[in-house]
Amino acid sequence: MNGELTLRSFFAGGNVRQLAAPILIIMILSMMVLPLPTLLLDLLFTFNIALSVMVLLVAMYTMKPLDFSIFPTVLLVTTLLRLSLNVASTRVVLLEGHTGPDAAGKVIEAFGHFLVGGNYAVGLVVFVILVVINFVVITKGAGRIAEVSARFTLDAMPGKQMAIDADLSAGLIGEDEARKRRAEISQEADFFGSMDGASKFVRGDAVAGILILFINIIGGLIIGVLQHDMELGRAAQAYTLLTIGDGLVAQIPALIISTAAGLVVSRVATNEDIGQQFVGQMFSNPRVLALTGGIIGLLGLIPGMPHFAFLLLAAGTGSLAWHAAKRKAAPEPEVAAIPAAAPVESQEASWADVAPVDVLGLEVGYRLIPLVDRGQDGELLKRIRGLRKKFAQEVGFLAVPVHIRDNLELKPNGYRIALKGVEVGLGEAYPGMFLAINPGRVAGLLPGTQTRDPAFGLPAVWVDAGMRDQANALGYTVVDASTVVATHLNHIVLSHAAELLGRQETQQLLDHIAKDSPKAIEELVPKQIPLSTLQRVLQNLLEEGVTIRDMRTIIETVAEHAPRTQDAAELTAQVRVALGRSIVQQLYPGNAELSVMALDPKLERVLQQAVQTVGPDGSGIEPGLADTLLRETAAAARRQEEVGLPAVILVPGALRWLLSRFLRRAVPQLKVIANSEVPDSRTIKVTSIIGGKS
Repeated sequence: MNGELTLRSFFAGGNVRQLAAPILIIMILSMMVLPLPTLLLDLLFTFNIALSVMVLLVAMYTMKPLDFSIFPTVLLVTTLLRLSLNVASTRVVLLEGHTGPDAAGKVIEAFGHFLVGGNYAVGLVVFVILVVINFVVITKGAGRIAEVSARFTLDAMPGKQMAIDADLSAGLIGEDEARKRRAEISQEADFFGSMDGASKFVRGDAVAGILILFINIIGGLIIGVLQHDMELGRAAQAYTLLTIGDGLVAQIPALIISTAAGLVVSRVATNEDIGQQFVGQMFSNPRVLALTGGIIGLLGLIPGMPHFAFLLLAAGTGSLAWHAAKRKAAPEPEVAAIPAAAPVESQEASWADVAPVDVLGLEVGYRLIPLVDRGQDGELLKRIRGLRKKFAQEVGFLAVPVHIRDNLELKPNGYRIALKGVEVGLGEAYPGMFLAINPGRVAGLLPGTQTRDPAFGLPAVWVDAGMRDQANALGYTVVDASTVVATHLNHIVLSHAAELLGRQETQQLLDHIAKDSPKAIEELVPKQIPLSTLQRVLQNLLEEGVTIRDMRTIIETVAEHAPRTQDAAELTAQVRVALGRSIVQQLYPGNAELSVMALDPKLERVLQQAVQTVGPDGSGIEPGLADTLLRETAAAARRQEEVGLPAVILVPGALRWLLSRFLRRAVPQLKVIANSEVPDSRTIKVTSIIGGKS
């Protein structure tokens, strides 16, 4: 019962049309293998002729090439149909050709006797002429037009896209209309590119027709003489006429289809079909018609010329010229004047004209559009969705969506990452190629476009897809174009996580936590501290790379100390102590000892004395001391990283906030932790002392 309902719903839903194309292709391919009766061959040959005429008429009545966008596929299907019929008819001709001229059906007999008068020599010449016309003249010209049109269409795409953007910016068109025009430009380039390739089908069909002709003639002679004991002349007459009929019945539809292809790619898109264009532009000028009729009439008066044909055509052309002149001279019908509409005053500016700045934006050049096109299931879109999910899981809050749009001001392969309207990242990516990144230990060099990894600045080279395995073997880290952009975007998002945590995201985070702990949130915000203070505490943590996943600990710590202080820096310090185990675990996974840098005790005392007078960012520290501190810290951090250790400095709690903000500008990768943040269970090993020489 369920099977019946499923089948009924399938047919009722209009899905039968989806089966038409697969069934047709399977039937065409089956014709090459299965023997067909002559009656069915007659029907199929007739269907092939009717189909080619239908394609020609559709091509003539289209207004623009995209109105017949399925034409490249139609070329393939019709070519496959003709070749299948050739194979099926060849089987019948060679098996039954000795029985008479109607052995392969009435259609082949008619083309072999009526069209060429039963003379196989004439038929052979006619067939060769048709093949030459189709192969050399029509198909070659149509293919060349399609090739040039595809090239010019691709070259004109940036200008057309800029024109669309200009119209959109000027308010002449809406977003939907702009999207529709961009899609039409892309489809037009795809159409002419497909037509360039599809024309090869027809050319190959012409070559196959010649080969099939000679193979059938030679095979028929061998079979007729050796197997059926026919005389050589009689065998040549029978099999050659059948083969010529078979070739003509296939080549005439092929010629029609080729003509349709030439009409489609050679026409200029207007609001008229080809027939209207032809009549309107060829026979609308009476002067041209009159001169043509006069010249033909003069030629008809020359002795020895066929006077009747020339003079008759001259009279007909003169009549057309007279009617065209009369039609032009006729006064145009008067049309009542329509009063001009009062000019519409431009609307006043409103708040609707103020467009908000995207918090996080990604702009791409036109060659990167397929990576972010939802209609083409762009690979970069999937990666960005995955990045947002991973960010939420690892950092602790859901970042704003990335607003993606194309920007023709960028290089074709360029992209730009913007944060609140300000550029924070710029790079290039090449779809179809791979970026081989040198991690520092590679076994050889690669040919390609030298560059740098946009996310981390490592030396890299863009290589072709064929060199991917070689690059991996040499020790390079190989990634595709979408991964390059996604990695760069991920690095930007992690680096600016604090700026992405706005007031709205903080409130959404609290609402999410309130589902499990409503009382804790209700008592903290806004009873004990305002939302802005809690937001500042969370931003302070994110600025130093501390995740806020453990919101329960953060909320409890802030709630404990909020009655005593409302200062965000002090609250952040208390939260860091509470999160100490997590902070240390993030820097030193497992139970390994903490290999850290430390300050010289004398330097600690000097800084503790100065901490009351300097600014929160370290401004006000004596210049010589500040220079020494920055220089020695940077050198020690480099030594730590060279031996594979994180650049971490351990300082007293009173100095942590000051040194973190002061040293961050010179040593971005440096992490500053306080003594109170280190769990008692962890062992500390000091690898270098900063300021020991001062």
